[in-house]
Amino acid sequence: MKRYELTKKQWESVKAILPAERTGQRGRPRKDDRKMLNGMLWIARSGAQWRELPEAYGPWQSVYARFAKWRDDGTLEAVFRALSADTDMENLSLDSICIKVHESANGEGKNGG
Repeated sequence: MKRYELTKKQWESVKAILPAERTGQRGRPRKDDRKMLNGMLWIARSGAQWRELPEAYGPWQSVYARFAKWRDDGTLEAVFRALSADTDMENLSLDSICIKVHESANGEGKNGG
């Protein structure tokens, strides 16, 4: 799971962007932001369903709830902008895949024009 997780340098660059924990509130203490963010990255990079999130990142419901909150308030966009700011564009490669589709895949049938 390490390849899906943030490095120390990456974490240092984004931790200030994350909303501060509200202290003095009732209820359970907030789960670790780094663990939650690593869980979100695991989902994004693996393409798995939320229910398949490894237990090391905490309950999938908690990670999803934090994801939805950060998605809606713009935090995730700011995090991804910060992470992509130091990308290495010198070694960039693109992959082009061409897949033939059956005639009927266009929804019109064989003589669809």
